[in-house]
Amino acid sequence: MKQRSFKQYFITGLLVWLPMGITVWVLMWLVGLLDSIFLAVLYAADALIPGMHTLAEVLRGVPGLGVILVAIVIFATGVFVANIFGQWWLRQWDNLMNRIPVVRSIYTSVKQVADTLFSGSGNAFSKALLVQYPRQGAWTIAFLTGTPGGEVAQHFPQPMVSVYVPTTPNPTSGFFLMMPKADVIELDMSVDDALKYIISMGVVVPGGPDTLPAAKAVSENL
Repeated sequence: MKQRSFKQYFITGLLVWLPMGITVWVLMWLVGLLDSIFLAVLYAADALIPGMHTLAEVLRGVPGLGVILVAIVIFATGVFVANIFGQWWLRQWDNLMNRIPVVRSIYTSVKQVADTLFSGSGNAFSKALLVQYPRQGAWTIAFLTGTPGGEVAQHFPQPMVSVYVPTTPNPTSGFFLMMPKADVIELDMSVDDALKYIISMGVVVPGGPDTLPAAKAVSENL
């Protein structure tokens, strides 16, 4: 009985601390990465502006400074490209990147994905869907990414939709499918709730209790 209770309490406590620990670890890794990028830029600038190396050594002991400065640079870039001159400069930069053979394919692909995911006019992950995959009778969560267009759309006799079926627990990988619109069920749940449902492998049910459902299930099964 004591061994059973110890296992129950240990797993419940682990489910409390594991998400917190991983979150802290990811944040620390991100802060360290941005700080390293910022210091690398200062060291590189030392070749053009003498004294930047000394400044980098001084700022090395300030944790999180890289995060703040990178955020400022990103915000300033957004303000800059929002005007006419910034748009012209951005077009010139795109043209330059598109002229470099190897860089062109990488830059164009990343830019298209970024524009689709983060642009306010994009349709990426605009709705959560319920689709039958990988066979009839087996259902999974998918996301609407748009509708087929161009030459591809000409080969479909009925309205189709483009969907992304993520894998679990890592939704960054998945499958792109084009399915008949009639075979897709649109869900009322938000995209965030659908992602939580996928990442938790169905443990965190949208609309259900948010307080450690996995811990409760483990406790009841032990």
